[in-house]
Amino acid sequence: MALSAWHGRSTRTSITTLITTLVVSVGVTPAVSAQSSSDTLTATASRQHTAADIAFMQGMIGHHAQALEMVALVASRSTRLEMESLAERIAVSQRDEISIMQRWLTARGEATSMPHDMHSSHASMPGMLSPAQMDSLRTADGTAFDKLFLQYMIQHHEGALVMVAELLRSPGAAQEPMVFQIMSDVDADQRAEIRRMKMLLAQW
Repeated sequence: MALSAWHGRSTRTSITTLITTLVVSVGVTPAVSAQSSSDTLTATASRQHTAADIAFMQGMIGHHAQALEMVALVASRSTRLEMESLAERIAVSQRDEISIMQRWLTARGEATSMPHDMHSSHASMPGMLSPAQMDSLRTADGTAFDKLFLQYMIQHHEGALVMVAELLRSPGAAQEPMVFQIMSDVDADQRAEIRRMKMLLAQW
């Protein structure tokens, strides 16, 4: 079910690439037999998720949700085609990832949002905009909005990269295939978007 969600996304790793990555990650040479490859994938698929994996998925859903609030402002406040294209890319990729993460959590009997007693730390997740920053973005317009949006979205994306790094530092985390895939996609997509946004800021 999850693999079908990846089709149609140019930034998503193909099934063949994913298989190669998984095989290489456990130290199997390219000359491995088909049976050995199958055994390797079966063993990898059986890896258990950790509490850190769950927290990452729940936290990233909330993190992505704020990014969607931000991109929803672009249509009414910017006249630049580059901004419209950027906003659409962010919206499509992050909605897709939210859907995948929600299904992953639900399939494991986990909540799709952070527990109530963790909500206070939700707003302080790396890169999250403060209420004051969100208000300033909502009231900006034209070029002032464009520049502020780019600055804030770069901050937001860099926060997501911090969350990825924190996950990787957690013992045993990011070994379950879907967690690894989401983590890798977040890292690759947002690094690429940060580079693009910095280029736009430099031009303007």
